[in-house]
Amino acid sequence: MQRRTFLHTLLAGAGGVALGGRLAHAALPKMKITRVRYYTPGTQARGGAPNLTSGANVICIDTDAGITGIGEGGTKDTIEHCASALIGQDPSSIDTLWQNMFRGNFYPAGLEKLHALGGLDIALWDIKGKALGAPVYALLGGPTRTLCECYGGGGQAKTIGEAAKASMEAGFKLFRTEVIGPGLSDTGTSSRGAQNWNPRQAVLATFKRCQEIREAVGEAGDFICDFHGKLDMPDAITLANMLEPLRPYWVEDPVRNEALPLYRTLRPMVKVPLATGNAGKLELRELIEDQLIDYARVRLPNCGGITDYLKIASMCEAHFTGLSPEGTGPIGTAAETHVAAATNVPFLLQVGGAGTRPYLPQCYDFKQGKVYINERPGLGVEFDPKEATLITEVTQRGNLGGMSRPDGSYTNW
Repeated sequence: MQRRTFLHTLLAGAGGVALGGRLAHAALPKMKITRVRYYTPGTQARGGAPNLTSGANVICIDTDAGITGIGEGGTKDTIEHCASALIGQDPSSIDTLWQNMFRGNFYPAGLEKLHALGGLDIALWDIKGKALGAPVYALLGGPTRTLCECYGGGGQAKTIGEAAKASMEAGFKLFRTEVIGPGLSDTGTSSRGAQNWNPRQAVLATFKRCQEIREAVGEAGDFICDFHGKLDMPDAITLANMLEPLRPYWVEDPVRNEALPLYRTLRPMVKVPLATGNAGKLELRELIEDQLIDYARVRLPNCGGITDYLKIASMCEAHFTGLSPEGTGPIGTAAETHVAAATNVPFLLQVGGAGTRPYLPQCYDFKQGKVYINERPGLGVEFDPKEATLITEVTQRGNLGGMSRPDGSYTNW
């Protein structure tokens, strides 16, 4: 039976029960997780250390049914810790597995553990999609859209204005720039690592840069300015108010992520749209519910995977907040596309180009500044382990486990 016919058959019966309900569960083969593998792209020399920002290290969850799920994120120790809770388990019970990994120790999970847990969660959704012959977004209720608009920055140009104009002509929705110090090259967008950082000079240099960008993109184009948490509160407020007449799409991370409560003070003092969100749902809840931000910048796998991203998306929908995940690894971007295709909140991806590379011969579908939704099973990603280096593998079950109440819900042990 062709996959499209199979999906229509599943969706047609049982009073409209969709793929997430009993029909989908009945259609899943009985499986157990047998092994979790963790790779770095290329050789150890080329791959470097695991990166919690890009999340580019690859996770493979193997099952006894011959189906392997692909994910991305974590570090060697956090993957080994979380993956040990999966061995011998049914990969289709995704939320139960998530809760077990999250609550499997007494102390609350930090962002480092969420990063690993999120990568494993992405791979579990990939398994379920492959087992059903369906794209992940179909299991989540989509598709709601055919493409995701994107934005980027930089490019081969002599000036920042030319780079911004070229970005619009390439089909991107927005051009991104960053708080800069004086003396940066004409097309550079970052001053990270600069010595003798002078925030007052940075305010003026960034404002002049944004004036040039607005003129280049015109009224039909747009730009954002990422403060990157580099400014103290007074300078962040000053620059945000200076930028207001230029109508930035948003100002990103005006204060550091450790200082999220400051948004309650900051919000009444500026009028430009605000975006932030390298955090999990519990940290983001107050920002979203009290409408202290306009765009949640939470990304995969950092927030805990697709399972928790959907919960964050629901909060955003209820409080008129958009989602725009910050740039991540290519598998994470592919997973974000599936979440976007299953939600109705405004959604914007930070993508610089296609996700394919030697270790990922197939990834997300990018062209003309946009990522297009496809119908490939699971995440629609292929991984070639010959183009990567195995860091570790987990085959033994660990001693993780939360406690369940009589109604089946989880609590801490």
